[in-house]
This record gives sequence, C-alpha cells and structure tokens, in this order.
Amino acid sequence: MPAVALVTGGNRGIGLGITQRLLADGFAVSILATREEPTELLESLDAPGRVRYVRGSVADLEDHARFVDDAVEAWGRLDLLVNNAGVAPSVRADLLEAGAESFDRVLGINLRGPYFLTQTFANRVISLGADRLPRATVINVSSISATTVSTNRGDYCISKAGVAMATQLFAVRLAPEGIVVYEVRPGVIATDMTAGVTEKYDALIAEGLAPINRWGRPSDVAGAVSVLASGQTPYSTGEVFHVDGGMHIPVL
Repeated sequence: MPAVALVTGGNRGIGLGITQRLLADGFAVSILATREEPTELLESLDAPGRVRYVRGSVADLEDHARFVDDAVEAWGRLDLLVNNAGVAPSVRADLLEAGAESFDRVLGINLRGPYFLTQTFANRVISLGADRLPRATVINVSSISATTVSTNRGDYCISKAGVAMATQLFAVRLAPEGIVVYEVRPGVIATDMTAGVTEKYDALIAEGLAPINRWGRPSDVAGAVSVLASGQTPYSTGEVFHVDGGMHIPVL
C-alpha cells in the first residue's frame, strides 16, 4: 500500500505541481478543491488507483472530516497533509481602506481552514495508531509574505504570518504523537495567482530581487515538499524551508 498524501488545492498552480511530484514519488494523493472534478486532468496524471478528488472547501469545516475519511476508506492510512490551498485578496486595498469581507474570506481560507484541517488530520492519524516514525508529516505552504510587509494586502500577510505560527504550535503539540510539521515558504512563483502582477515582478526581478534571480516555478515548491515528505528528516520539526531564490536574506 503506498503512502497517502492529502493536498488541498492540489488541482492547479503550486498545488498541482505538488500533486504531480508526490505521485512521481510513489504516493497516493487525495485532492481537496472547490471546482468540479477535473476528469481530464485526473486522467492526465496517469496514476490509476492512486488519485482521488474530493470537491469541497478548506474554509468549510464540515468538509474536513469528509476529506480525511474518504482517504482512509480508500487506502487505510494517512501519511502526509499538505496545506496548500490559499487565496489572494480579490482587490488589493490600502490598510486604511480595506474591508472586513476580504479579511474574513482570506483568513478563512488561508489560516482558519488549515488550522482546523490539521487538527482533524492529526486526531485521525493518532486514532489509526501506526507504529512508524514519523507517524505522519504536515507541511504548511505559506509565503514570504509571512514576514514581508505589503500594505495593500494586509489580510494576506496576516494570514500567512498566522500559518507560520500555526506551524510552530502544531510542531510542539504533535511531536509527542510522532507527527512532524514543517513550513514551506515560497517567494515569487509563476502561477495564475501571480499572473495579474507579472509586469511588476518582472521589473523587480530585473532589478535583482533575489540572489537566484528568476521567477520561481511550482516544481521548485514541489521539490521542497518532496524532500520534507520523504521521512528522511525525522529529528527536525517546526522548520521553515524557503523557496524564494534567497529573497529572504538581508543584503546591504
């Protein structure tokens, strides 16, 4: 029986890159996403019996148990949760003008959802009682915005800073249960989420935004997830794995 991974938002962008990499690594993967089941996409993954798709939202807590239960019923085990699903604000707004509707939406999907999905996943892993170590792995995909200020999208920055803290909290709480928790922190990644600001980041990259000075790719993030999901770092937890070309390094 292959190891089993749950990937939120695993049908597009960074999430699809993660799904593809985990399948290549031999995992069975269940995807949680809000869109109708993408039959052609699932067939293109060419992994019969190793891909499932649950339509639902990470923001809807009632979907969490359904997502986890579906994987257990299909494969009988849980090894990995990748909290990847996320949204940017619909409109970038100055801190003095931003509204509560966007704030609630962004934090509901980006922070509240993964926080409580991790809770559901961890409790189910514990109840399954596997004797391997690590018993399971949780990987939170955050953003360089967890520590980098953008005053026209404060809701997004706060949501990702919260994910960073949630990683530390769950790392400490779940260590006695044999579950390790990591944060993967991407920089500027070329996806549909960044398509609307391509010109801005093209200019910043041209000016030397990061030591490895190019757009990141979903495969870059997927590679980091693959390493952390391999089980080869069982004495590490709470770690931040930057995938940003060195953008986080302070440079004079």
